[in-house]
Amino acid sequence: MTDALSRLLQSRDWLLADGATGTNLFNMGLQSGDAPEFWNEDEPDKIRALYSGAVDAGSDLFLTNSFGANASRLKLHEAQHRAYELSKLAAELAREVADKAGREVIVAGSVGPTGEIMGAAGTLTHESAVEMFEETARGLRDGGADVLWLETISAPEEYRAAAEAFARAEMPWCGTMSFDTAGRTMMGLTSADMVTMVDGLPNPPLAFGANCGVGASDLLRTVQGFAAQGTERPIIAKGNAGIPRFEGGHIHYDGTPELMAKYATMAFDSGATIIGGCCGTMPEHLRAMREALENHTPGPRPTLDEIAEVLGGFSSPSDGTGEDAASAERPRRRRRRA
Repeated sequence: MTDALSRLLQSRDWLLADGATGTNLFNMGLQSGDAPEFWNEDEPDKIRALYSGAVDAGSDLFLTNSFGANASRLKLHEAQHRAYELSKLAAELAREVADKAGREVIVAGSVGPTGEIMGAAGTLTHESAVEMFEETARGLRDGGADVLWLETISAPEEYRAAAEAFARAEMPWCGTMSFDTAGRTMMGLTSADMVTMVDGLPNPPLAFGANCGVGASDLLRTVQGFAAQGTERPIIAKGNAGIPRFEGGHIHYDGTPELMAKYATMAFDSGATIIGGCCGTMPEHLRAMREALENHTPGPRPTLDEIAEVLGGFSSPSDGTGEDAASAERPRRRRRRA
């Protein structure tokens, strides 16, 4: 591949991705239940500000505001016919910001799940899923995205459908899944299962990994699970900024910039190449992560005890792979930082 992301991956030991989309947009006034993708047309300056926040904080790549820009999710707002249009707008605004950055910044076209269940237990067929993902992919491609970025996927069937759609759109891509149920995705995949699936795809991603989930500790355990399989494909880590709490009518995350800086260097030492944040991760977190990575001397893989001591305890005794995780059975109290 000769795409922009591949070139950066060949020249750098690590890349800083962006942070949260939803958290930042809610802080700008987005209301619960609204479709963020409508803001690509109605509030373009706020979307530019979202993108610029990541770029100015040092991100090497950022995701477009198109997570729910597929026909299935937009149908909830009677806008299923606008998937291509809203995806294209998201990428056009992103391209504008990236091209003004003064350095190479990758525009990653965000592609989220359909929100439907595939297979015998669901109503979404493989063919329909591929068509939906392809429509979004073509919009992002035509708007100027450098790479497609599948995220927060739980089902292997949906991951495979997206991979096929991206091949049809002739676009390079990356793809993450969310591991949030005792080290597994909601549909039961472990980190080892994901590596096997990714390696078996006819159109594999440039990089793969995990995003969102329970917390940074769990996500790093999953990253170590990927690395333990001996994969040579770059690994992505996009963990949440701490643990969520409901306060003043909104969800807030308690992870400090200092905590996320520790997470970033531990993610690198755990085997991740593309490191960013997910829910709750703001520009101030990204700045601290960038500085930490730039000043970090690579070290040995952190143990589970070390991860728990620094980032907080794990939500489950094991990562779902059947390996002994006794060292994480008693979650430790997370250190408080001023």
